[in-house]
Amino acid sequence: QVQLVESGGGLVQPGGSLRLSCAASGRIFSINDMAWYRQAPGKQRELVATKTSGGSTNYADSVKGRFTISRDNAKSTVYLQLNSLKPEDTAVYYCNAQIRSSILSSFTDHWGQGTQVTVSS
Repeated sequence: QVQLVESGGGLVQPGGSLRLSCAASGRIFSINDMAWYRQAPGKQRELVATKTSGGSTNYADSVKGRFTISRDNAKSTVYLQLNSLKPEDTAVYYCNAQIRSSILSSFTDHWGQGTQVTVSS
């Protein structure tokens, strides 16, 4: 069994910053891509940022230059630094990881429970 546990959301004023964390635990043999998604009320879930096992990153155009994704492989943890936050960044943020539980298994998608980020004055 694999779990992803997120933390770090909250209420912040426009222009402020937050740091989200997502730690994977349980039966983990290896982790491939790790990513952050978000879903605003009434909208579809969208990809925010991806960090591959090789270190490559990819960002949605709407967050480039403001958000930074990083990961600590030793801790099986992915982070998202959110700077210069705008009201339109308000959403539930979900982490995602592609995880193999053993050398015999394939990579499967796992999701965190979500953490609320609200940007408002």
